[in-house]
Amino acid sequence: MTGRKAVEVYLDLLSQPCRAVHILLNYNRVPHSVRTVALRRGENKTPEFTKLNLMQKVPVMVDNGFVLTESDAILKYLVSRYDIPQHWYPRQLERRARVDEYTAWHHTHTRPHAAKVFILEVLLPRMMGSPPDPVKLSRALAELGETLDRLESMFLKRQPFLCGDDITLADLLAICELMQPVGGDRDVLENRPQLQQWRRRVQSALGESFDQAHAVLYALRDRNKAKL
Repeated sequence: MTGRKAVEVYLDLLSQPCRAVHILLNYNRVPHSVRTVALRRGENKTPEFTKLNLMQKVPVMVDNGFVLTESDAILKYLVSRYDIPQHWYPRQLERRARVDEYTAWHHTHTRPHAAKVFILEVLLPRMMGSPPDPVKLSRALAELGETLDRLESMFLKRQPFLCGDDITLADLLAICELMQPVGGDRDVLENRPQLQQWRRRVQSALGESFDQAHAVLYALRDRNKAKL
């Protein structure tokens, strides 16, 4: 990689996929620079950022002039392009397909259902200045509960990680989504010992990179608790 620039990533760490990218880069010590894009300030809608991503979303990666705009693609590209252990996104066809199976499912289940709880419990009340709608929140928690059931029965089963014996991009994407409701001081895995054990394994595997990426979320939780 002689002569190559360090990869640049545009992130807001209140965004779940941004945290996944941040953790992968930091944990694996890939040389990179972070450009913060504060969504709450509309920095994703500036002309400069829109040139990078017409969708005005984060994360965005720029690697030696190559721009990539979807978290799933960014994570898989980074593992393939840089000196990152292959257990994250295995080369072996069947093992890689298991990761792809989860990440395809993730975007219509884990991601929207965990995010909806956070939106209803934290974002909308902050924007509207009113408490969460209990009916909508109850429905969202029920939908997330069904997704957690599937995580246990379809993916985790009796293995330590979602796709086998090693941590993969599937675990990284999933944990960042399921941590999001923590911003409202809600632990969605509270009554799920199997998933709690999985979370502990993931956190232990990731070490300091996990807490570094989630520091902004922890601060949001603490601010919300202080207001009560």
